[in-house]
Amino acid sequence: MRAFICGCSGAELTGDEEAFIRESNPWGLILFKRNVVDREQMRALTSRFRDIVGRDDAAVLIDQEGGRVQRMAANHWQAYPSAARLAAAGSAPDEASRAVFLAARLIAHDLAEVGVNVDCLPVLDVPVEGGHSVIGDRAYGSDPETVARLGRVAAEGLMAGGVCPVFKHVPGHGRARADSHLELPVVETARDELERTDFAPFRANADLPAAMTAHVVFKAIDPDRPGTLSPVVVSEIVRGYIGFDGLLMSDDLSMKALTGSFRDRAEAMFAAGVDVALHCNGDLGEAGGVAAAAPELSGKPAERAAKALARISASRKGFDPVEARAKLEATLATKT
Repeated sequence: MRAFICGCSGAELTGDEEAFIRESNPWGLILFKRNVVDREQMRALTSRFRDIVGRDDAAVLIDQEGGRVQRMAANHWQAYPSAARLAAAGSAPDEASRAVFLAARLIAHDLAEVGVNVDCLPVLDVPVEGGHSVIGDRAYGSDPETVARLGRVAAEGLMAGGVCPVFKHVPGHGRARADSHLELPVVETARDELERTDFAPFRANADLPAAMTAHVVFKAIDPDRPGTLSPVVVSEIVRGYIGFDGLLMSDDLSMKALTGSFRDRAEAMFAAGVDVALHCNGDLGEAGGVAAAAPELSGKPAERAAKALARISASRKGFDPVEARAKLEATLATKT
């Protein structure tokens, strides 16, 4: 088993993709809208991936947040509100927490039905005025305490439904003034302010099982390299100050914030101390470079990966999705 996650091009694996997966044996597969049709198709796709790698518990990931980021379309699944909308539900903080938990628990129900066992949620970034809108309403609020509290509730909702949460984008993307999908953001804020705001929700949730890095340069910490590729950010901030010892995966290595060959990107990422490389777009030429750089998943990274999947509950006994949806709708109908 190799320390990377790959994507695929369509609703089913091509012959070339099956051969690549069989040869490279990635830890996981990540799905996007291009890979999603309906329940039957998704079950077949996730099952086929697991058959090829020979692991019944192999990680299958998705970004199913709600709001703007929902890979599973509303024609077959419920559309969920954004994090900001959930945070504004009800007339008291406990009602917002209820809405966040119910939405995450329902998302987990949808994912578990089709064989997806890892969701890249919650977003723990704290947006600031002047920051790029790429985070925006994907965040639970603009203050670290609210983001930390509701982010944990979302993670608990996913785990209760048998899905591993991946919090993102550590150590923070909310202050970035650029979208790292398109260019490299540079943050010039002093470290003490970053610790007080951006890093705080991650530190409060450091015991969660998995995290995704930020392709953001923090000039006060490492002026030359984005967090994903920075040994200083990974060791001193993510593992050190934040105290996260779970499975650390990169954000998508095909994003334009990064440059160089895909093998070079992956090698720099592993050298920085990130456990698992993520490559999303399904381009086998690019993915081959990532796979070539990916070591066997062993030692501490393998322990972290195993613990991450072990944290999720296999029991969904007593959960009524119809009742949960009704409760969520009732809470959302109550304005703050």
